[in-house]
Amino acid sequence: TYMIDDDGSFTFGAVFLTRMDDGCWGYKDMEESAGPCESRAPLSILKLLSELKDPDSYAQAWRQRCRDWAAIPEYAEGDKIKLIAPVTLSDGSICQIVTATHYRRGRQKRRCYRIEGTGSLVRLSKASLAGSELISSEIAEGSAVLAEFFAGQGT
Repeated sequence: TYMIDDDGSFTFGAVFLTRMDDGCWGYKDMEESAGPCESRAPLSILKLLSELKDPDSYAQAWRQRCRDWAAIPEYAEGDKIKLIAPVTLSDGSICQIVTATHYRRGRQKRRCYRIEGTGSLVRLSKASLAGSELISSEIAEGSAVLAEFFAGQGT
């Protein structure tokens, strides 16, 4: 599965799921060529892994899912975002355009999104932001110089 490094070794990725259940600790380990479902390894870890022989292997697919996860954008406060597809919320309402904001819970700032039209706040998973696009940035709109800079970033 792996290309051997010059020193005769290879480096692979593994996922260890841990859990506490009724006071007992347990784990499940899975090597990347077994195709783990959990695929959120940071890019810095992926760079350490040995090259793969088979481009169609489970390990290659796992690494690609990790890269896809890392590619989901982190939006700044005030960014207006269009989700790739409408999201149905627990109350049955639907949203597709949201603005990144936050709320405070004790001392913590929690990321949430303000729904366009209703103004309601909603928490969205990072996965729901996959494929989303930035419509406008409050930072860019606040300054003509920044607006020009951010406009140049898209080219």
